[in-house]
Amino acid sequence: MQLNDMILVSVDDHVVEPPDMFKNHLPGHLLDKAPKIVKVRSGEGWEFEGIRNPNFGLNAVVGRPPEEYGLEPAMYADIRKGTYDLKARVDDMNVNGILGSICFPTFPEFAGTYFLKAKDKALAKLIISAYNDWHVDEWCASAPGRFIPMAILPLWDIDACVAEARRVAAKGVRTITFPDNPPAKGLPSIHGTHWDPLWVAMEELGLVISCHIGSGAAAPYPSPDAPIDAWIVNMPMYIANAATEWLFSPVFKKFKNLKIALSEGGIGWVPYLLERADFSYSHHRAWTHANFGDMLPSELFARNFITCFIDDKFGLKNTDALNVDMITYECDYPHSDTLWPRAPEVLWDSLKHLPRETIDKITHGNAMREFRYDPFALLGRENCTVGALRAQSTHIDISTVSGLGGYNPSNTEGRQVTAGEVARLFAGA
Repeated sequence: MQLNDMILVSVDDHVVEPPDMFKNHLPGHLLDKAPKIVKVRSGEGWEFEGIRNPNFGLNAVVGRPPEEYGLEPAMYADIRKGTYDLKARVDDMNVNGILGSICFPTFPEFAGTYFLKAKDKALAKLIISAYNDWHVDEWCASAPGRFIPMAILPLWDIDACVAEARRVAAKGVRTITFPDNPPAKGLPSIHGTHWDPLWVAMEELGLVISCHIGSGAAAPYPSPDAPIDAWIVNMPMYIANAATEWLFSPVFKKFKNLKIALSEGGIGWVPYLLERADFSYSHHRAWTHANFGDMLPSELFARNFITCFIDDKFGLKNTDALNVDMITYECDYPHSDTLWPRAPEVLWDSLKHLPRETIDKITHGNAMREFRYDPFALLGRENCTVGALRAQSTHIDISTVSGLGGYNPSNTEGRQVTAGEVARLFAGA
């Protein structure tokens, strides 16, 4: 097997929604009330009911020089077209050898929690449905076989959640994005029965829960004067807290066929967490009254948890301590961690020591099975490899382009950026 023989399916990418996304999916009399693009500080962002959300920052720096990365908003003119234009996105997938992609929202936030702030909840429900229709009927349907449809839900209304999950499943949605820590967003916890009707529906429909890092509780910042690098390094592992809470919750004991993906969480830390979970369960359950029946926590994790990584050499060197049937790949386009357009080269260097069967599972097989995605039926397997996709994209310009002229409002003096500085940027947005 060679690099060009790999087939890559990414279970975590992102779309920057185009400004006109609602025009075909809301009645005309509601368009004035829909989210719209407005000026936000030095760039553009979305506004709904007076609530503004800065649009880009580190979420759309693909193709820009690293010295221009930052958390400031930007203009659509400053970002690569593939972030928001479907044809350009497919071109950028081809040049990076990516066959399939799950695209998390940007302005609605990773789990659609932006709409929890809405005053008119009836309107917000219509907008969420319109968002899902745009995502399925335009973004995904315009490139058959290239995307795995995802949906957001009106999380404040459990009955509406169930109804929307059933509606979008009928349209081809394969996964629902859900907060990793619902109480942090003012929602009921996963430890009671509130969400059970949704889990019943999702298990029945084969919908995967996708929990993206930062979708519930914001990853904790280090001390304000600590370099932001400390936060960036730890960010993927913050999902370990949520993973443990989901693991010890009743969810997967009651819904044994329901699956959860730990999006953008990495895999290298997982073996120790499971070792610790098994030790803690065996050592403390006499007084904590945890009960996994005839299973260990690590066995339930292996059954129900899908792990996801961008670049994790340690994890791929230690697959004997992981469940290789549930490891999936992510590209993270167009965020600052993405390795576009060299993802295949970096990935191949990390997994070429593994047997071909294992490589195929990790790069595409597990994702295709768990998300019920079959691009081969539409496109033919021979057309889905890194080599075949790149052969279609020799015309694509992958050169680095300066978007902001080197100007970074978060720091113009060349000092090391601090966590407090970034926190103030978010607060001021």
